Amino acid sequence: MARIVVLGAGFAGLWAAIGAARMRDEIGAAGRDIEIRVVDRNPYHNIRVRNYEVDLSEVALPLPQLLDPIGVTHGIGEVTAVDPSRRQISLVTSSGVDTLSYDRLVLALGSEVMRPDIPGLAEHAFDVDTYASALRLQDHLISLGRSPPSPARSTIVVVGAGFTGIEVAAELPDRLVRAGITGSRRIILVDSNSAVGATIGAQARPVIETALSSLDVEVRLGVRVASIEAAGVRLSSGEFIATQTVIWCAGMRASRLTASFPGARDRLGRLLVDPFMRVADLPGVFAAGDVASSVVDGLHPTVMSCQFARPMGRFAGHNVVADLVGQPMLPLRIDWYVTVLDLGDWGALYTEGWDREVRTTGQAAKATKQTINRKRIYPPLTGSKEDLFAAAAPTVQAPPPTYGAPRR
Repeated sequence: MARIVVLGAGFAGLWAAIGAARMRDEIGAAGRDIEIRVVDRNPYHNIRVRNYEVDLSEVALPLPQLLDPIGVTHGIGEVTAVDPSRRQISLVTSSGVDTLSYDRLVLALGSEVMRPDIPGLAEHAFDVDTYASALRLQDHLISLGRSPPSPARSTIVVVGAGFTGIEVAAELPDRLVRAGITGSRRIILVDSNSAVGATIGAQARPVIETALSSLDVEVRLGVRVASIEAAGVRLSSGEFIATQTVIWCAGMRASRLTASFPGARDRLGRLLVDPFMRVADLPGVFAAGDVASSVVDGLHPTVMSCQFARPMGRFAGHNVVADLVGQPMLPLRIDWYVTVLDLGDWGALYTEGWDREVRTTGQAAKATKQTINRKRIYPPLTGSKEDLFAAAAPTVQAPPPTYGAPRR
């Protein structure tokens, strides 16, 4: 029996597995001797882009609910190395060290927040990189709400004014109220760049600045974190901010497992893949999501987001089966790009195109953001094979809906 292994059950990995099962079913008898196996460190699919939100009750979906109905096996393991020459995966499971062989591989281990060698970062900082870390932050905030009031208790420092950091900071006023931290409080957003949202575009920045100001979020720009300790954070400017909560959101990089593979990688550590999601010069290896960079419109490489990870996964899943049985593969092409940035109670920001032209703002954009976060990026939860296969078709969705009048 031939074995396809999908490493990772995030947005790319989950959809690669479902897409592969769909293609296996489609080819009928030729697919009966194909095993599809998913390996992830967790028994759930994390709707990771919601980890910053107040309510985390619907962001971890059990894998059996999604994979058992389509005949995809799955196991929990920490991947430690991949040997593409031997087509073997080394991993650690609850039973100990193990080795898993494959005939075809889809690498979809995603990305992780960058953690530079800053004194105290590992010991004292929080993040929302994973479901587990988001829960840890949530528990911490609830604990603070039960503790005696103090300036350090009521001051939250968010490091990194990119997409994640802005969304975390904008959601914090509501999160603090729900945690019981009311009255005087400070939310401070720190970034080494000279502007918030440095990569989001000049047209979008005034909108972000207006939203953060209305939410009473302070900013410290052009400074770096020098050290973090239990009592607070020290900035490169010399300022010391007394706080019990530092949330680290300063940049992402591809899984370190990409280093197991020879060949070119971009500055984020992502493997370069062709339109079929194949890794160059590595027969039988496909990659999708945040570990892969693909030029999807003839000019622009993908960015680390579920907007690209999901279709990359669907096409990788289809193509890995097609490659195994000698059928034609399908190239992925995406001709549109949008960003929708959550800005808490103020609303949201919706941009179109690679130059990030502002389309809608405020509550109109918030409606689009909620449609994405609560509906569009979810797999079917009916337990129906037919529903799952329909959602995994190797196609590209239309852009998300907009509400209200466009911003002029």
